[in-house]
Parts: sequence; structure tokens; C-alpha cells
Amino acid sequence: MSPTMKPIGVVPFGEVPEIASKTIAANVLGYMHIDTEIALPLEYPEYAFDKERLQYNAGTILKVFENIPFHDYEKVVGVIDVDLFVPILTHVFGEARQGGRYALVSVFRLKRNSDGSTPPMPTFLERTAKVALHELGHLFNLTHCMDERCLMHFSGGLQDLDQAPLFFCRYCSIYLRDTISSVKKVKGNSRNKGDF
Repeated sequence: MSPTMKPIGVVPFGEVPEIASKTIAANVLGYMHIDTEIALPLEYPEYAFDKERLQYNAGTILKVFENIPFHDYEKVVGVIDVDLFVPILTHVFGEARQGGRYALVSVFRLKRNSDGSTPPMPTFLERTAKVALHELGHLFNLTHCMDERCLMHFSGGLQDLDQAPLFFCRYCSIYLRDTISSVKKVKGNSRNKGDF
């Protein structure tokens, strides 16, 4: 589908539902038109557990993750089933560095409703896809969008996430398309010159 761009790597951490990784891969292909590959799982990130918060530090995991050389992938999305936090927020569904190569998606809070009940499988999978596409948007340099009808609008809780659409607004779509096209052109030009 995108011959001049490396695929997006989807990397499970420890035990995560296989369908979550497959859903992310399918939605990246479907919405961003970029090939994906599901990689072998990495070890469970015990090193990032915060005993005071009883959660896992997303920044710590991301820092370790970024030191793993995934040369075969353009961008890499880690999928994890632990409760993530960053110091300024009680929890996060995902984390990415703006314009970086690595992102995290946590399914921990996505597989439970706010009242503790289990959502239907389509709801869980839609939540997973939304978080992954949002974080990939950051990797392709999109910032949070002011339009509430955009996938790049900030979602602080499940209610926000469930109300968010599974698509980007017109502005973010154009920016994302242009960014991906420019990456493909750069990759295509470097291949034409014999650089690998």
C-alpha cells in the first residue's frame, strides 16, 4: 500500500489481547493507508511500576522503548495492559512524543466502563483504535485539536473517548496526509539515490 514507507510496527508488551494488536494494525491501514506488522512481544515493564501510585509510569516505559532499535518500522506503537500515568495526570490511555517514532497504548482502562462493568467487545476495540490513531497522529506531528469532532481532540476520560469520532477533522486529515506524503517522497528520493 505504501511502497516507499516502512510499515508501522505494533508491539505488544507482555500479555495483551491479540485482538487489540490486530485492531490497531487494521485501523492504521484503513485510516492512514500505511502497512502494519505485528511484532513479537516485549517483556512486561515491571521496572516502571510506581509503588506509591500503584500504576506504571508511561514516560519511563517510553524512554526504555525508544532505546530498542526497530529499524524495520517507520513508527512503532506499543500495546500494553497496565494502568499508565504521567506525573501531571491521574492516568493516560496512551503516550507519545510529538514528532517521535514511539508511542504507547494502554488497554487497561479501555476494557472497563467507568462503573466497572465490561463494555461490549466492539466498544473496547473502537476505544483501542481511537487511542492508537490519536497517538500516531502525535508521531506524525499533529497536536491536540480544538474541534471536539476530531480524533485529535484531547480525551481525559472514557466518556470523552466514547464521544470522540473515529476520524480526523478536515484540517488534521489534510495535515496528516501531507505529512505522510512528504515522508514517502523523502524515502522514495533516498531510495532512488541508492541510499538504504
